[in-house]
Amino acid sequence: MLEIAIINGPNLNLLGKREPDVYGHASFEDFLEQLKKDFPKVNFTYFQSNIEGEIVQAIQSHGFNKNGIILNPAAYTHTSIAIGDAVAAIKTPVIEVHISNVHAREDFRKISHVSAKSVGSIVGLGLKGYALATEWFLTNSGSIQ
Repeated sequence: MLEIAIINGPNLNLLGKREPDVYGHASFEDFLEQLKKDFPKVNFTYFQSNIEGEIVQAIQSHGFNKNGIILNPAAYTHTSIAIGDAVAAIKTPVIEVHISNVHAREDFRKISHVSAKSVGSIVGLGLKGYALATEWFLTNSGSIQ
């Protein structure tokens, strides 16, 4: 069974409540249950925090024992060198996911301290980005770790 950690950053605990025109009406927990049904050959571990250091610890904790990490650092994408460094320091491949199209938003959101250290980035496709990242890990699981 493929082991994938999903790590979400600040304010993603408010999905379904926060700016539904941008982020949709579903909570992440509801979406995760559907993701588990859609990908029965994947064991998902989920972590969300609004605290930068906890996200770094989660990356380090899963960075040597999972087949993949789907990381949405949210606003920390644009400010956290520590999260970028944590991604660079681990063995597990990371796919950066953003629900909104960060390139179509404010200029400061066009900077990512994570993208260059990830195997890829998926932006602007809503929650489907997590499913697409999962599909990539399933397709490439023979060539990772």
